[in-house]
Amino acid sequence: MEILWFLIALCMLAAVAGPFVLRRRGGIRQVAPGSPDAADPDAYGFVRQEELDIRLPGPDQDLLDVLDVVQRSQDWRAASQLLAGTPKEGEVRWQRVQAFAGAASLELAQQPGVGGAWLRKWRAEAPKDAGGAAVHAEFLVQQAWRSSTAGTDDFRIILEEARTVCGEAALLAPGDPVPYLTELAAARGLGYSPEEFDRLWAKVMDHAPAHMGAHIAALHYWCEKWHGSREEADRFATAAAARAPQGSLLAALPLFAVYEHLPEVNLVQGFYRSAVVTKAVEGALFAVHAARPDDPMLAHVRHLLVLFLVRMERWSEAMAQLVRVDGHVGALPWTQDPDPAAEYTVYRALAVAGYEANGGSPATLPH
Repeated sequence: MEILWFLIALCMLAAVAGPFVLRRRGGIRQVAPGSPDAADPDAYGFVRQEELDIRLPGPDQDLLDVLDVVQRSQDWRAASQLLAGTPKEGEVRWQRVQAFAGAASLELAQQPGVGGAWLRKWRAEAPKDAGGAAVHAEFLVQQAWRSSTAGTDDFRIILEEARTVCGEAALLAPGDPVPYLTELAAARGLGYSPEEFDRLWAKVMDHAPAHMGAHIAALHYWCEKWHGSREEADRFATAAAARAPQGSLLAALPLFAVYEHLPEVNLVQGFYRSAVVTKAVEGALFAVHAARPDDPMLAHVRHLLVLFLVRMERWSEAMAQLVRVDGHVGALPWTQDPDPAAEYTVYRALAVAGYEANGGSPATLPH
């Protein structure tokens, strides 16, 4: 009897999951470049998979130029100058600090004991440089998550050091929200109590009340898989969206809350057309349309919209987002995959296939 129930359950699972799996792995599949079945990205002006930039969510040529100089010369001064000239207000400084820290962390992973030497020299030669302290703190946070297992002694030791460096960075740059943003990630890993986290969050709000990156970092703490629940995360995101100033991307925060609580296996047909998902997607689309074209967080929201719009089979809208972000894939949801470029390319191919199946073509591509 147990076997019978097992087989019935298996059939139900196949019926629900089968169509999506078929579309993802059967109808659209990766093939070798040059194959007669291969989609030609050039037809839509898309960048080929092997040329996609996985470092950033969108273009920042000044940052890329400086990163190239620093990594070739192993001289930190260009990075220091760029951060010194980047305003404390807004999102750009935070993204650049993350990028420098990520570059040093990846160098160290590729060349243990040697990689990222420029960051060590930066801190040794200019200990009072606010930019160097901010990058060092973020580097430690990324190292903890990349090289250790959450909850282990090594993990906690690295994050405790990160918290200390965050304090140093905050003293070196009064008014700069970045050290407090970095501590949000450390707080999640160290398991701050809700009261401790609220005190930290109050400091963030004092410095940058409409900072989208800060809200995304805080949302992680309130998620079910960390120190909150689905309801707490939704409440946090909804409250932020409700008080968002005109043109702010905070109206898209509920979509990030939905993403953080997606089921690993979706057994509900129509889930991506449910009221909860539809409302979050419409809020994100509204935020995107109202935001400044140069908002540095705009690409983050567009990338997440691609995933949801493809799963909702809203092909034309998905294509409208793709043409604006293609080329850079260093953002959620792609960075959750070991191969962000490959994951992004699968969704891009699904969007193209759905778009063409409903009469779309490169000539009708929205711009």
